Amino acid sequence: MHSHEGEIEIAEGKKFIIRIRRERCKGCEICIEFCPKKVFEGDELGHPIPERIDECIGCGTCELRCPDFAIEVIPKECHDSEEKS
Repeated sequence: MHSHEGEIEIAEGKKFIIRIRRERCKGCEICIEFCPKKVFEGDELGHPIPERIDECIGCGTCELRCPDFAIEVIPKECHDSEEKS
């Protein structure tokens, strides 16, 4: 499931949620290249699209490698508890 909240794209998988802040992303494709499970495809500008979100293992490599802090990986149980509080 993909949704947009302003300039934040949210992709929800079985175990993890990926938030991408579009206004911060410069399309360098580092997250795409370093993802060990190849969760992302790049759009025409090089911005990541989480096409295989259910393959995400939550390693955080995309988040750690992003030079612009544009991507965030959140365990689904943490996100669900944030919404309830």
